[in-house]
Amino acid sequence: MAAVDKGEFTFAVVTMSDKGSRGERVDTSGSHIKETLLENGYAFGNYTMIPDSIPVIVETLTELADKQRVALVVTTGGTGVAPTDVTPEAMQQVIEKEVPGIAEYMRLESLKKTPHAALSRGKVGIRGATLIVNLPGSLKAVRENLETILPLLPHALEKIRGDEGDCGVIPH
Repeated sequence: MAAVDKGEFTFAVVTMSDKGSRGERVDTSGSHIKETLLENGYAFGNYTMIPDSIPVIVETLTELADKQRVALVVTTGGTGVAPTDVTPEAMQQVIEKEVPGIAEYMRLESLKKTPHAALSRGKVGIRGATLIVNLPGSLKAVRENLETILPLLPHALEKIRGDEGDCGVIPH
């Protein structure tokens, strides 16, 4: 089996932050996601920072999936239990298929490091041919969660694209 050319997959990073969107906070989490995906061979498509607003999140994610047709959207922020954390509610309006195993895997691995991981409500799902992954807002959590799922992404993106290869075969 040939190795996946991750450069075929464009990605977008969306940071949900009221303070960040007002210029009151530097976005280290979104920057880390962008750098990590570039280092891992993905093609950069878009970066944006938006407020914690369901209509704005829905509009942004829909635009990236339906019009810009990026293969992967990774979000950061808005996944906790604070009153302004509305990313999961917005995702319910955006995704067509939920992929709960990836979100559960991130929480499972994070729980090995902190009990606060149980407060994460991030979702993972598919809209059209786009995989959308919600990460927490903290840089530490973004690093840990992204490290957890990086090995899964090429195969997931190939399957979403329509690859009919055997899911049981793991390329070396």
